[in-house]
Amino acid sequence: MAENPAIEKTIAQESNIPRRRSFVRRLHYWWSLFVAGALLGLLGPPILLFSWLVNKHELVYPWALFGARQWLRLSGVRVEVRGLELLDPKQTYVFVSNHRSYLDTAAMFIYTGRRIGLLAKKELLKVPVLGVGMGFVNVMAIDRTNRENAIRTTEAAAKRIQSGVSFAVFVEGTRAKPGELLPFKKGAFYMARQAGVPVVPVAIRNSDVLMGKGTGEARAGTLEMVLLPPVETAGIETDEDMSRLVASVRASIAVELGYD
Repeated sequence: MAENPAIEKTIAQESNIPRRRSFVRRLHYWWSLFVAGALLGLLGPPILLFSWLVNKHELVYPWALFGARQWLRLSGVRVEVRGLELLDPKQTYVFVSNHRSYLDTAAMFIYTGRRIGLLAKKELLKVPVLGVGMGFVNVMAIDRTNRENAIRTTEAAAKRIQSGVSFAVFVEGTRAKPGELLPFKKGAFYMARQAGVPVVPVAIRNSDVLMGKGTGEARAGTLEMVLLPPVETAGIETDEDMSRLVASVRASIAVELGYD
């Protein structure tokens, strides 16, 4: 059979499309990381220095919000939020969420509708500027490999919650791979019980598509953040009670993510 040059050319062009798309997504990934580093490097040092000199750490928070918003915007990420109407504006909460992407942290920091602190992995303390700035905006580093240190951190966070600062925790303990939902850690739930506040389950969708763990790729698009009805922690007394609470919250997030 005679070969058809036009068909062969079309086949070759189509076979190159996935490679071109992958290349563009990798460029997008490195662009997003560059933007994050540039914002942190340009804004962080002068703002941290000034707030330290005048002894007003609260001045850092609005700038942190600004930086997080600009990072998402310049990365081409839009955030759609549902469920804010379920929250009491006067109530303090612990927000517990799944975690698949770096994007999740910025979304949680910005879009819960209130001033918020975060529990983050201790390795972030080593990041220049960020490690220093964490303490200025109620981001507390937790060492999950050391149970005693982790307990002390959650106890300290519970005291801040009692003072009126809501907290967000990614309860899988690390970023999951695209499409995964890992087991939930109990620390955030004990923290909420100790502080006497409800937990708010949060399901974050599509962040793994936009910038998934281990993919080295990113793209523009919409991240969806769904706040589910708050769950009371009053009356949680035994380990069995806590296990049921954690299982129930994980199940509600799983359903929202489509794992029913």
